Amino acid sequence: MKKGLFALALGTFGLGITEYVMMSILPELAAQFGVSIASAGHLISAYALGVCVGAPLIVLFTRNWPLKRILLMLMVVYIAGNLGFTLSSDYTVALIMRFISGLPHGAYFGTGALVASRLVGVNRATSAVALMCMGMTVANLLGVPFGSLIGNTLSWRYIFMFVVGWGVITLLGLWLMVPRMAPLTPTNIKGQFRFLKKREPWLLIAATMLGNAGVFSMYSYVTPLITDVTGLSMGFIPVLMLLVGASMCIGTYYGGALSDRFTPPRMSYYIEIVIFVALMSLFLWAQCRWVSVPMVCLSAAALFAVSPPMQLLLIKYSPGGELMGGAMVQIAFNLGNALGALFGGFPVDSGAGVRYSSLIGAGFALTGVVVLYLFRRHIAQRLATPDR
Repeated sequence: MKKGLFALALGTFGLGITEYVMMSILPELAAQFGVSIASAGHLISAYALGVCVGAPLIVLFTRNWPLKRILLMLMVVYIAGNLGFTLSSDYTVALIMRFISGLPHGAYFGTGALVASRLVGVNRATSAVALMCMGMTVANLLGVPFGSLIGNTLSWRYIFMFVVGWGVITLLGLWLMVPRMAPLTPTNIKGQFRFLKKREPWLLIAATMLGNAGVFSMYSYVTPLITDVTGLSMGFIPVLMLLVGASMCIGTYYGGALSDRFTPPRMSYYIEIVIFVALMSLFLWAQCRWVSVPMVCLSAAALFAVSPPMQLLLIKYSPGGELMGGAMVQIAFNLGNALGALFGGFPVDSGAGVRYSSLIGAGFALTGVVVLYLFRRHIAQRLATPDR
C-alpha cells in the first residue's frame, strides 16, 4: 500500500514542477523563442487548456481500461509532451508541446485518487488521496525553487530534461509498485457524464473553482502585495515562497487526516471559511507583516487542504463516471486559477491598489462557503428522505 501511494506521489511531484515552474522562467522562455513576456505566458495557458481538454478526452477513450494501465499510458503522454517541449526551437511547436504535456494532468489525479482510495480502507481514503497529492506540494516546496535556480543560472531546458527523466522513474515506479486493479464497471460515453444531471457534483465543482479563484486573486499578485503594501523587501520573496510551500504540505496532510475524522463535507465547508477569513484579514491588515505573512501561508495551506476531500467527494457523487468526476477537480482548479488571476488584476490595473485583489478573493471564497453550505444542506435532506 505504501509503495503504491509513493509511486502515485512521484507522478504528482513531476506534474507540480511541470505546471508551476513556468511562472519563474518566463523571461528566459521569451528570450529563447523571441516573443514578449505576455506571449511566453501563453505557454502557461496552453498547459491549463491541455488539463481541461485532456481530462474528458482521455477518460472517454480509456474508461474501460484497468486503472494501472491508464496511469501508465498517462505517464507516457506526459514524458512525450515534456520531451517535445525540451527539444522545441519554435514557439508554435512549444505551445503544442505544452498543450500535450497538460493532457494527462487532470486524468492522472482522477485515476490516481481512485487507485489510492482502493489501496486503503474506507476510513483512510481521504488520507490516502492526500498522500498522493503530497507530491504536488513537495514540488512547490523544493522542486519549483530548485528548478527556478537552474533555469535562471543555466537553461530552462535542463529543468525539463529533469522532468522527462523523472517521468521515466515514475513510469517504472507505477509499473513495479502499483498492484494490478480491475477496471471500473463498464459504461458507455453517455454513462460517463450521467452524474452531471445531479446537483451535487455541480455544487462541488463550483465550490472548488470559487475557492481556488479566491486564493489566486491574491496569490497571483502576492509579490507587489508583500513589497508595496506590507513593506518587505524583494529579498524576502524567496523565503515567503518557501514558507508557502511548507504550508501547502501541512495543509494537504491535515486536510486528508481531518476529513477522515470529521467527514469530507464538513471539513471542506470549514476550510473554505478559513480561506475567506485569511483573505479578508489580508485586505484589512496587509500593512502589518505579522498579519500578512501568516495569512498568505494560511490561505495556501487551506487551498491545498481542501483538495483531498473535494477529490474524494466528486468521485463519490459521480457514480458510473468516477474517472471523469475525479478529473473534474483539476479542471475546476485550473479554471479557478485563471478566474482569480483575471479578476484579481482588475484593481491593480485600475489603480485601486493590490490589497483590493484580496477583497475580490474574499468575495469568491464567501460565495464558495455559501455553495458548500447548500451542498451540505442538500445531502442532509437526501439522507433524511432517501426515496427522493
